[in-house]
Amino acid sequence: MNKPVLIVVLLLFSALSVYAVQHAGGVLELVQVLLRIPEGWQVMADLIIVMVLLLVFMRRDAQAQGRPFWPWAIFSLVVGSFGPLLYFITARRKPESGA
Repeated sequence: MNKPVLIVVLLLFSALSVYAVQHAGGVLELVQVLLRIPEGWQVMADLIIVMVLLLVFMRRDAQAQGRPFWPWAIFSLVVGSFGPLLYFITARRKPESGA
């Protein structure tokens, strides 16, 4: 993973998230807005599907890297995309094999 790109994405997404939550009046209000209309249901279903797929990938990656998975999984379920972004930002690079 390209860490500088992930860091930029994290910063931009953080700014967007702060703006959206402030605009909606809080996190619970934002979720309520999304759940009022079928388009919001679709967005929420999409986010859940993507998070499950990402957690499966993170679990396999964590096992391969010898990293703990469950703290990252719980963190990701609580804070959404911030969890996986920070997981990959904090990942250590595999040493390249000299051929």
